[in-house]
Amino acid sequence: MRSQIEQRACDLAVYIIENKSTVRAAAAAFDISKSTVHKDLTERLPGINRALFHEVRALLDRNKAERHIRGGLATRRKYKGE
Repeated sequence: MRSQIEQRACDLAVYIIENKSTVRAAAAAFDISKSTVHKDLTERLPGINRALFHEVRALLDRNKAERHIRGGLATRRKYKGE
């Protein structure tokens, strides 16, 4: 059981790095909750693979900095009828 969780954390990290995806997109791709993805990446991954964690952390920080822009664009599309 433990190795499955560790493997999932590594798979999630690789998926997010390769696709430059968000936590929400990764959760949908793996059919798990956003909370599980976040816990795997921020709490479990540092103990498993430190280098991979630093790569993912940089991408997560970038996504967090850009999320207000994506939200604004989504709202614009909604009201423009696109």
